[in-house]
Amino acid sequence: MDNLVRREIIADARTLVIKIGTNVLSREDDTLDVDRIAEIAEQIHRVRQTGRQVVVVSSGAIGAGIGLLGLGRRPTDLPHLQAAAATGQAYLIRLYDDCLRLHGYHAAQVLLTANDFKSRTRYLNVRNTLHTLFEYKAVPIVNENDTVSVAEIKFGDNDQLAAMVTGLLPDPLLIVLSVVDGLYDGDPKSPASKVIPLVDEWNDSLLGLAGPSRSLRGIGGMQSKLEAVRTATSVGESVIIANGTHPGIIDDILAGKEVGTLFLAKGKDLPAWKRWIGFTVRPKGRFVLDEGARQAIEKQGKSLLAIGITAVEGDFAKGEVVSLVDRSGDEFARGLSNYNANDARSIAGKRSDEIVQALGSLPYAEVINRDNLVVTT
Repeated sequence: MDNLVRREIIADARTLVIKIGTNVLSREDDTLDVDRIAEIAEQIHRVRQTGRQVVVVSSGAIGAGIGLLGLGRRPTDLPHLQAAAATGQAYLIRLYDDCLRLHGYHAAQVLLTANDFKSRTRYLNVRNTLHTLFEYKAVPIVNENDTVSVAEIKFGDNDQLAAMVTGLLPDPLLIVLSVVDGLYDGDPKSPASKVIPLVDEWNDSLLGLAGPSRSLRGIGGMQSKLEAVRTATSVGESVIIANGTHPGIIDDILAGKEVGTLFLAKGKDLPAWKRWIGFTVRPKGRFVLDEGARQAIEKQGKSLLAIGITAVEGDFAKGEVVSLVDRSGDEFARGLSNYNANDARSIAGKRSDEIVQALGSLPYAEVINRDNLVVTT
């Protein structure tokens, strides 16, 4: 049954987003494994021969820079991390280009920060660039722009970046290559633990199967990969986590073999506008809603009215994304607010006639129109 599902997922995928972790690309001495990059490039060539497009989200720049600069270990301060990224990124993209050119392709470097997804215009520019690169024999190699990224504009890790890039593309399949065989049903170090081949529906309890540790050379771990899985499956995308150190792993996935863990998409594929609102932009504030408002939005597809808001948190302008949470603080939706934070506080819990008294007019009947609202649970 699992193989049938896998073959169907592969058959429907027009674009593969392949996220490759630092440990997959690194040797024990922290230098880049040129042979593995060459093998990945060869497999990408075979994917392209099937008529599919490929986007690579590649870690490894900081790791490469650590080796090139002879630092010995990963720096802990931002300036040295960014220096390692700047040095390593040039070497990383050159290796990809050298290996891809053997098969007639070019490596197209795409460096992003979270601000590129926060701005609707920049978000569309990134999508248009990727689609234009598909017109040529170019393979986009995406990485976070670590040289300029600081806490406010960082994605956190390339797993989340990969999930966000996947949301830009038509009929995608996200493949996350790590140094583990997939999601285990217990401690991966225990001989009794086995890889879960198929997760047909996301459940937050899956996060309990991931330990808190991060990878040796990177900044992620299974926890961050599962967070990315939750993001991707929520907008209608399937994900496979597999071991990128196994020879021919991409070929095996393309053939529908039972490797790694397949996470099936939840529900229907969301349009790009809804993806951007619900799963790309970081909310600037929160609306705490009563139970009636939550039910109306989550179950009946209604707009958010001021009367259902019990509290307003944060500082945001009109038109920015806010998170909708229940009284327990659990998020269940996001949307574009028709009011700024101060006005939203003034009208929270009020009926339409009371809004006129508070503001002098009724600019909008809804605080968030349902067309600009996305349920995230």
